[in-house]
This record gives sequence, C-alpha cells and structure tokens, in this order.
Amino acid sequence: METENGARWLNAGEQAAWRSHLEVSKLLTYQLERELQPFGLTFNDYEILVNLSEAEDRQMRMSDLARATLQSKSRLSHQITRMENAGLVKRQDCASDRRGLFAVLTDHGWQTMTKVAPHHVAAVREHFIDLLSPADLTTLHHAFEPVAEHLRTARGRV
Repeated sequence: METENGARWLNAGEQAAWRSHLEVSKLLTYQLERELQPFGLTFNDYEILVNLSEAEDRQMRMSDLARATLQSKSRLSHQITRMENAGLVKRQDCASDRRGLFAVLTDHGWQTMTKVAPHHVAAVREHFIDLLSPADLTTLHHAFEPVAEHLRTARGRV
C-alpha cells in the first residue's frame, strides 16, 4: 500500500519482522550491558576494549576507532577520557602524524579484557547463540549480511 507521498507501508509480515528485530536488538543490548556492569564497564567500553585487544600492538588511531565503533570523534574522545581515568586505555601521540593520536590498551585494560571476555561470551551464548539452532544461525547470518553490506556502503558515502 502506497501513501500520497509515495511511501510504501510495511505489510503485516514485514512489520512483524521489523519489530521483532528492533525488540531483540534493544533487549539483547540491554541485557549484555547489565551483565557488564559488575565489571564497571559499559557496552561501549567493552566494544573499545575488544577493538584495541584485536588491533596490532593493541592500539588504534582515534579516527579509526571512532569509525569502528560508530561514534563521533567527540563522543569517542569523552569515552576514552573516562576509560583513561579508569586506567584501561591511554592516548599516545602518532609519530608519523603530529595531529594524530592513538588509543592504546594498557596492561590493566588487557587484564580487564581477559577477565571479562569469558563472562561476556557466556552471556552472548545464554541470551542469543544457544537459543538458536546452527541452521537458524546460518540463516540469520545470510539474511543480515546483505543488510550489513548495504549499510557499510551507505556509511562510506556519508
């Protein structure tokens, strides 16, 4: 069904799929965030720790980290300041670019990551992975990959 302005309304099946996706996304993020609280971390903190722990030399340019975590440079800067105060990360000048800065995972940040990661993975399993069959997980991956690719491409145009 089209409206006067040309918008195509969602049919009942499309609406159900969309709302289900939104609900699961919000509830899962909320639950995973709650399970990080006893460690003094937010979901954003954990995402930054993961990115830095997987990066070469456990460091990333701030601009690359902002891009990887879908944060504005300003928001990431505030986040990194908070994480610096907790001893999880530090800023380091970039030798090849005077204006560039690296976010670097500290030893304390690495220790925190290795302590929290098993709990986080267990929560992901409990609240998502183990509730779906291997076939469902494959179907979900195949269903979301074109959406992710479209959004990555659209993001590159912005």
